[in-house]
This record gives sequence, C-alpha cells and structure tokens, in this order.
Amino acid sequence: MKRDEIDLRGAAVGKLFRRFLLPTVLGMVFSAVFIITDGIFVGQGIGSDALAAVNLVAPLFTLGTGLGLMFGMGGSVVASIALAQGKRRTAQINVTQAAFVPTLLILLVSAAVILLRGPVLRLLGTPTELTAQAGEYLTWFTIFLAPLALFNILMFIVRLDGAPRFAMSCNIAAALLNIGLDYLFIFVFGWGLTGAAVATGIGYIVGSAAMLRYMFRRSRTLRFVPLKISRRSARLTLRNLGYMSYVGFPALLSEGAISALMVVGNFTFIRYVGKDGVAAYSIACYVFPIIFMVYNGIVQSAQPIISYNYGAGEPLRAHRAFTLSLRAAALCGVAVFGFTWLWGRGLVGLFLPPEAPAYALAVAGLPYFAAGYPFFGINVATIGYYQSIEQGRLATALTVLRGIVLMIAGFLLMPRLLGVAGIWLAVPAAEAVESLLLALLLRRQRRRNNRFFS
Repeated sequence: MKRDEIDLRGAAVGKLFRRFLLPTVLGMVFSAVFIITDGIFVGQGIGSDALAAVNLVAPLFTLGTGLGLMFGMGGSVVASIALAQGKRRTAQINVTQAAFVPTLLILLVSAAVILLRGPVLRLLGTPTELTAQAGEYLTWFTIFLAPLALFNILMFIVRLDGAPRFAMSCNIAAALLNIGLDYLFIFVFGWGLTGAAVATGIGYIVGSAAMLRYMFRRSRTLRFVPLKISRRSARLTLRNLGYMSYVGFPALLSEGAISALMVVGNFTFIRYVGKDGVAAYSIACYVFPIIFMVYNGIVQSAQPIISYNYGAGEPLRAHRAFTLSLRAAALCGVAVFGFTWLWGRGLVGLFLPPEAPAYALAVAGLPYFAAGYPFFGINVATIGYYQSIEQGRLATALTVLRGIVLMIAGFLLMPRLLGVAGIWLAVPAAEAVESLLLALLLRRQRRRNNRFFS
C-alpha cells in the first residue's frame, strides 16, 4: 500500500484535519463494532443475565484499551515532536519502545488477573448469581488484553507514519471478522460467553498482525528499530516510557473513568433496582465507549497536526486544529443525543427483546443518559488538546476531576434527588459541570495570551 503524502507543516490545517478525520473516525466506528456486536449477540443469543455479566467484566476491556491509548498517544506525541525537529531516528526508537515494552508488561498483568479471578470478580461487585458467567468471560477475554492494547498503540503509529486509510482498513477488517465469528461461535457452535470473548480476541490479533506487517515491510518514516539490551539502554527506555506515560496518562484515565462509571453505576443500580437495572445500564455502558471512540477518533485526527506544529513552533496552526476538533466533537454530540431521544427504543431492541424486564428500564433511562454526550465531546477534545501540547499534568487533573470526582459525586447525589432517573443523569451532570469549568479555563488562557488564541 502506498503511503499517503501528508505535509503536517505546510498544508492547510483544515485540509489536513479532514484528511485524517474521515478514516480515523470511521476506523473508530468500526472499533466500536467490536463492543456493540458482542452486546447484541450476547443479549439476543444468551440472555440478559449474560449481558449483565459481560458489563461487570467490561472494565477489563477499558483497561486494555486505556493502556493502549496511553502509550499510543504518548508515543505519538513524542514522536511527532521529534519528527518536527528533524530527529527521525529518535522518533523510530520512541514508537518501537511504545509498541513492544508495554505489550510484554500487559501479558504479565493478564496472567495475574486470571490467577486472581475470584478476588477480581468480587472487586468488580459481581453478584453471586452472575459469578459463573462473569468468570467465564473474564478468563477468556483477559487472554487477549495484550493484542487489544497493541492494536490501539499501532493505530497511532500507523496514522503518524502517514497511512490513516490503512489503519482504517485494519479496523474494518478486524470488526467484520469479529461479527462473523460472533455469529459462528455463539449461534452455530453454542460456545456462549467463551465464544464472544474468543471472537473479539481473534479480531484484535488479526488487526494487530496486519499493522505489524505494514510497520516492518512498508513503513517509510517510522520503521521499528532494534532496541539495545544493556543497563544504560534499559534506563533510557524506562525514562522514555515514563515520559510517554506522563503525556498519555489522561487517555488511560479516561478509560479508567469509563471503568469507574461502569463499576459505580452497577453498584448504584444494584442498590436501587437490582440485577435488571444492571442489565438495562449495560446498554448505556456499551454505547458510552462507542461515543468515546468516535470522540477519540476526532482527537486522534487533530493530535498529529497539533503536536507536530507545536514542536515546529507554529502555535497558531496547532490551535486551529484544536478549534476544528472541538467543533466536530460538539456537533457529533448533539447529533447522537438527538438520535438517542428519537430512536432509543430501537437501540435498546438491538440488545434485549421487549419482554425482558430490563427492556422498559433501558428505554426510559437511556435518553436521560444521552444528555451528557455533547458535553462529553467538548471535554474529550479539550483534554486531548492539552495532551497534544505536552501539558500532561493539566490534562490529568482535568480527567480526574471529570471522570472520577464529579462522576462519583453525581452517582452519590443525583439518585437521592431524583430517584432512579437521577442514576441515569449522574454522568450528564458531571460532564456538564466539567464543560463549564473548561470554558472558564480557556477564557482565562485567552485573556492571558491573546496572540495565541486569536
């Protein structure tokens, strides 16, 4: 495949953003198919209890994705700046370290999770009646955490190398493979939750293998290079990975916030409604990461442009890319919010039959939950901008505030004020407060540096 010709320094920012946007967001949409396909096949083919069990284990998915996004984002930002400064070899070393060292570490984490399956399930708040199904899915899905993380890391690297369309094609191929295997393993072979987990894992393995082949054989700028094995090289690798983690940590925190949203929301629904509430809430938890992936695609479209021009000393071009990503995220949020209000019943019907007890709960609650989507897009785009210009500490603080502090406060307070409807509105309330705070922060920064924000 021919590498795309992309001039990050000289081309018009709007043209660059559009060049990245369509393949990146489309690739993220097909990544979302990984999530929603499992939910549809599990809900329709196995039952609502199985759907609830998958939702209880879903934080492990966000862990693997989050680690991939952290090192992918961090490595891409560092490599983008190195390329802007003419340090091609440094950029190659950075992406090699970002791809392979974390993958090996995640293999060790996966083994620990499987060995400690019982305590992990208890930590996730798994009810006794769902322990067997949740344990089955946890065991088989955890085996594929490393390919999941590597898949997300390679997406950043391949796009930065100038091949966003190839990255998109890998996403599409992996998603289509997952759909076919889900049907085969669940409905034909009757493998249940084991089949759902294995189908997803095979999709990530195939997608990662295709991108690895590209990097080793066809990459022109960011080829992987051998890493030296010595005490000094180990120290340098740890230092580089530490800085990548610092830059990319908010991406992991954002995924961690989704895990917290699932865990705290599950506990809250169990307390107020019971397991049917968890099954209903699981639909929102399937949709929310999908929306996040689309927003993340918008952020990833702007990131190479922002980071490269930031490193090249072109702050106006960097801020122009941020403005475009902010508008795209806000418009996307409004569109998805409207879709959910108008066609929420059909969306719920994809996961559950109308006679399921959780069906009516989800139909009533999902539109309330969707009210947070526009605010969520604004927040993700703004925090992604701060990551792209190496303001990792600020991005981390904003992510903790949005995804943990305000979210937990929402789940504690909103049900007491509004009952069950308040549970659904807890996350939208947190996102709205964060958007207000970010608007004030940006306004303050604009006043402090009018030239940069004009």
